[in-house]
Amino acid sequence: MERGLMWLPLLGAFIWLARAGSNEYQKIEAYKRWAIGFDRCKYDIYAVMGLKDREISWGKPTKNEPKDLQTFSLDRIQRIQLIVDNHVIDLDDLPLKAKKIDLRFESIDPVELIEIPFTEVPMAAEWAKFLKQSIAKSE
Repeated sequence: MERGLMWLPLLGAFIWLARAGSNEYQKIEAYKRWAIGFDRCKYDIYAVMGLKDREISWGKPTKNEPKDLQTFSLDRIQRIQLIVDNHVIDLDDLPLKAKKIDLRFESIDPVELIEIPFTEVPMAAEWAKFLKQSIAKSE
């Protein structure tokens, strides 16, 4: 009986891992359904983001569909910055590690800051470069 009790925490850990994996799989499947209509999109554990024409939609991933969805136009954006650990980062000199990564959009008028979280610095930098080029082309 003592041996059985020793294995009980391991069984609990396996059940927890299976449930966490199932939840993440359901989030990814919901994201796939949501992302169908976009030209370019991203998924990570902090946020989903999609670009269609010049409109960006983003929200938090859930098992059903993204929640807290917000949409804004690149036509109203005057500046895009990569913020890593609360510091503006040059896209040519990226840090290797970071605790907090955000892509910050500053609108023209009224001044509004929109920050979209990312899990990886290279992915956020790639999006920043792409969106800056998109804004530059339209000017």
